[in-house]
Amino acid sequence: MTILIAINDWDPQPWLERLRALLPDRAIVTPETIADRSAVDYALSWRHGPGAFAGLPNLKAIFSLGAGVDHLFHDSELPDVPLVRMVDTDLRDRMSEWVVLHTLLHHRQQRMYDWQQDQQIWDEDVEQPAAAEIRVGVLGLGVLGADAARKLALIGFDVAGWSRTRRDHDGIACFHGEDGLDAMLARTDILVALLPLTPQTRGMLNSSLFAKLARDSRLGGPILLNAGRGGLQVEADILAALEGGVLKAASLDVFEVEPLPEASPLWRHPRVTISPHNAAISTPDTILRAIVDQIAAHERGEPLRHVVDRKRGY
Repeated sequence: MTILIAINDWDPQPWLERLRALLPDRAIVTPETIADRSAVDYALSWRHGPGAFAGLPNLKAIFSLGAGVDHLFHDSELPDVPLVRMVDTDLRDRMSEWVVLHTLLHHRQQRMYDWQQDQQIWDEDVEQPAAAEIRVGVLGLGVLGADAARKLALIGFDVAGWSRTRRDHDGIACFHGEDGLDAMLARTDILVALLPLTPQTRGMLNSSLFAKLARDSRLGGPILLNAGRGGLQVEADILAALEGGVLKAASLDVFEVEPLPEASPLWRHPRVTISPHNAAISTPDTILRAIVDQIAAHERGEPLRHVVDRKRGY
């Protein structure tokens, strides 16, 4: 069995070393070192180059090394084999940590206190609403969104979630479909975006959507958190909403262009908090162990799990 691993934007060496350690009896190749394309059984990708997986007659599946799979569809020569998205407890928990961190950062107004510390201001009179008075809406109730929603609810936030089709989760007010989206937005103070990037979701975090958020927030205005995909957001609309008071603040982990260009005004905006697309970073050890387990199960005749629906794009 030969495994082809194609990585762009990350240092591939740690991934190669870990995969070879996990599968010492298997041939691990890259697009630059592959000799026999007919020997490749499985391919692992993070933003692989176009055509990297073409001409592999015995390819059984392609695994994404990250939570998103939209990068796979940039390849017009993508083989017609199962595409497997990454579902891993470590990645899931890291994402929930980021969501909880930034929800609390805005709920407890930590950015303001950072400024007060810098200015040596002692002000005990800033209002601190209870978590139960803050309505959080989670866009996307897949593995990542559902876990983040549950953990926010455990803290005490009033949590709702939206998905394209109906989902039910105890303790979460669940909405679905176009009408359900508007209903959830109308009751949302902090909006958390954890949707996959598809033709239907591209650019949906825009002025029209922001205008539908609740206007009676105890925090003084709606707040946006996006750790899903950069293509979900229209950054010019985020800036306009911040300047116009439609949004009070934003925490962004993903961007339309990455790395975020130095000229972007998001860097310097006083009400924007930025992290460098590391909310739920993929680590070679945990991700590759999960993939190796999947491959072993598949070789035993078990079906692949978390296979992408190509029509939906996730």
